[in-house]
Amino acid sequence: MSEIKTLEIPKWGLSMEEGTIAQWLIKEGDSFNKGDEICEIETTKIVNVLEAPFAGTLRKILAKDGDTLPVGGLIAVCAESQVSDAEIETFIASLGGSAAKAPEAPSEQSKAETSAPVAEKVEQPQIAAASASAPAKVAKGDYAVPESLQGYQTPNELFTTPHALKLAEKHNVNLAKVTGSGREGRISVQDIQKTVQAAGGQWPDIKQQTKVKEVKSTADDSRVSATPVARRLAKQWGINLNDCRVSGTRGRICKEDVEAVYYRNNPTSVNEPSTQCAVQQQSTITTVAMNGMRKAIASRLQAAKRNAPHFRLVVDLNVEALQNLRKQINETVPQVKLSINDMLIKAAAAALIKVPEVNVQFDEATQSILQFSQADISVAVAIPNGLITPIVKAANQKSLAQISDDMRDLATRAKTGKLQPDEFQGGSFSISNLGMLGIKQFDAIINPPQGAIMTLGASESRAVVESGNVVVREIVTATLSCDHRVIDGAVGAKFLASFKQFVENPALILV
Repeated sequence: MSEIKTLEIPKWGLSMEEGTIAQWLIKEGDSFNKGDEICEIETTKIVNVLEAPFAGTLRKILAKDGDTLPVGGLIAVCAESQVSDAEIETFIASLGGSAAKAPEAPSEQSKAETSAPVAEKVEQPQIAAASASAPAKVAKGDYAVPESLQGYQTPNELFTTPHALKLAEKHNVNLAKVTGSGREGRISVQDIQKTVQAAGGQWPDIKQQTKVKEVKSTADDSRVSATPVARRLAKQWGINLNDCRVSGTRGRICKEDVEAVYYRNNPTSVNEPSTQCAVQQQSTITTVAMNGMRKAIASRLQAAKRNAPHFRLVVDLNVEALQNLRKQINETVPQVKLSINDMLIKAAAAALIKVPEVNVQFDEATQSILQFSQADISVAVAIPNGLITPIVKAANQKSLAQISDDMRDLATRAKTGKLQPDEFQGGSFSISNLGMLGIKQFDAIINPPQGAIMTLGASESRAVVESGNVVVREIVTATLSCDHRVIDGAVGAKFLASFKQFVENPALILV
């Protein structure tokens, strides 16, 4: 038999624990070569593309779009066309628990049984054992369980859906005598029905057992293909595009698809224009689920705010000389387009080398301070899903042109989710600049395990006093947030004084 291979969630970076399938770039049956793009995987930091580690044919997808699996979790099985489907299924079954790492897509039956798919064994409640000799129960709806299947006992070792467990208890069904057809032998209501009927008992049609309550999707629908009109109506009516059918051209959701969901949820509004208009004018509340990146940001910064005793130092910087130098370089060297942020990064790098006590990380596990010989500066970049901090490595050794090129490249790849883990993990110091948004001054939370972060506001004309005279100067306010466990106030003040010197005398950063 030809070799059968698997694709797993890769480990991109030391802190990566799980990944979410953003979308498959190929479909079952497609062949691929080594290095081809297979699927997009979202981590807590980036959306990266999984490249094929070998050549082959995608035979079976185990993890669908939106499924989250731990590192090493199986997402697909690959084999050449001569391998039969039966061999593929046998191989998957032989994987046992490993294959279960990929959540099984819920069937229509399991959707009726529970409002959410179960990806692992549910801890069952302790229920008093029922007598094996109890008489057959015939409930409303023609439930009749033969004596050979009676004798409900607490199924501690059985894997069953919550609804099947509830019905088995109610109608005295011994689940040990029921064979599950789901993954890892999971027992569903349909399995109980077939077993009871096969033994000569009665079990009503599954569709009559319960009234299914429609559950609205809370998944992110920003990637769902839809026409602009359909997307606008969905947002206006609070409809998740994942709940809509797809009937438009090129596989897109169209206006009629969104209207169908709206009228299904609001049957009284059909042919009632006045009611529909009133509904449209009402304010709606949309629940937006936090993605992995947003959760990671929340967790890390909450821990940093709680664990690191922050203190802050503020200084005003005269950036006129810096701006003049920037203008001169940009006019003289056409291929270079420096921003003021590029020059402030260079000045910060020089100050970190001059005051190395700020160029540090704090290792909480060993309660030690890690001091760096190079200034690896993390620069905060806003992206649609949150915030990421690509690193300008060894900024103290790079020219202004190199820093400018690095920042342009890093920011572009950060916004498209193409950064490698070592390009945003680590760093010895952080800078966050909101000056381009008109913010005059702000504080920031330290990016652990770093010891400090500096924020920069907008450059603006302010009246200042020089030699007893009031003059107008271009001023930027810088705020340094320090972790008092590793950086004292005097050290932070020394760093800001050095930074101010490099900013106001920019010739120093060129030598």
